[in-house]
Amino acid sequence: MYDQYLIPANTKRGQLILGWFRKFDLILFSSGILVSLVLLAFLQFDDIISVIIGLAPALITGFLVMPVPNYHNMLNVIVEAYEFLTNRQKYRWKGWCYKSGDKKRK
Repeated sequence: MYDQYLIPANTKRGQLILGWFRKFDLILFSSGILVSLVLLAFLQFDDIISVIIGLAPALITGFLVMPVPNYHNMLNVIVEAYEFLTNRQKYRWKGWCYKSGDKKRK
């Protein structure tokens, strides 16, 4: 045990609320639930469409904050995919030999 350090694999999860959520995630999900409760209080449930409309904000925000492997949550996946598709797709090489280039010998 001399000069050996053990770093747990889930150190990032220790910074999250309940090990899964950021503050923004909880605010987003609670606002979706609040909007759904307001819609459920004021809508008349004559058919299944009105029930789906009433529950849609909570279901959509619940889907967005749902944890996903290799990412934080679905909102993160959607943002990363959008950034990938809208940013430049051709990358210029700027590695260790970028400035040296092809020099002609004299």
